[in-house]
Amino acid sequence: MPPVGPVDTVGRIMANGLSAALGQQVVIENVGGAGGMTGATRGARATPDGYTMLLGGLAVLGQLPNLYKHPLYDPMTDFAPVALFADSARILITRKDLPVNALLEFMAYAKVNQAKMQFASSGAGSGMHICGVLLDRIMGTSITHIPYRGSSPALQDMMAGRIDFICEQISTALPLIQSGAVKAIATLGPARVPTLPDLPTAQEYGIADLDCSTWSAFVFPRGTPDPIVGRLAQATSEVVDFPVTRERFAALGVTVAAPGRRSPEYLAQFVPQELRKWADPIKASGVSMD
Repeated sequence: MPPVGPVDTVGRIMANGLSAALGQQVVIENVGGAGGMTGATRGARATPDGYTMLLGGLAVLGQLPNLYKHPLYDPMTDFAPVALFADSARILITRKDLPVNALLEFMAYAKVNQAKMQFASSGAGSGMHICGVLLDRIMGTSITHIPYRGSSPALQDMMAGRIDFICEQISTALPLIQSGAVKAIATLGPARVPTLPDLPTAQEYGIADLDCSTWSAFVFPRGTPDPIVGRLAQATSEVVDFPVTRERFAALGVTVAAPGRRSPEYLAQFVPQELRKWADPIKASGVSMD
């Protein structure tokens, strides 16, 4: 069975729960392209009637606007914030036959073999891409980036041995790690994750600047009526408290956001903070896109 991306894991769990909570079917349209810019732009330009929402997160709401010289949307003014509902670690994974087992070994290997190495992402400007670039800069290497149209084909090529490493969200990486299809090297976040308790963080190796942990949130197009925003925020909070949702999230290594972080008001002040947080690292990486 081919691997699936975060929208096909976290997104489908939430869609099933929201369908039950709202009493109407919630359908996912997975729009790839430009690292999430294409789908986010479509979400921003949708009719603000409550029938179209965007499942976004750090990449499309906190990173892409810093990466593009001319972004197609403004995350602070083109969306009505609804609810942040989950946090997710990012894991450095490699093809299973790469001759390293820990982060310092990986970095030493990359120094020597950078000219022939490749890392993949779900698209230029995606969270996977930005994290890979930051890792490349921290290592002092110049490794070739191969963008794909989505996470699934990138992972398939890595499992086939054509790609060396990927910085992937744990919800997608965990089943592949557990099956032995890929090798886990380090958690790229501030803390170890319960589902991989023996996997050290980059910080434990002394790399304090490598935190690629991410989050998931719902937003509506700007102009969506407040009662509709409030109803979805309430339903989202209810769904992540369902035992089945918590069990499925826990199995994927995804953490449910605390109740105080699930409101439209919290998300409205959180997104600008994330934009500011990522502005300097992205600028320092030297990567920008038209």
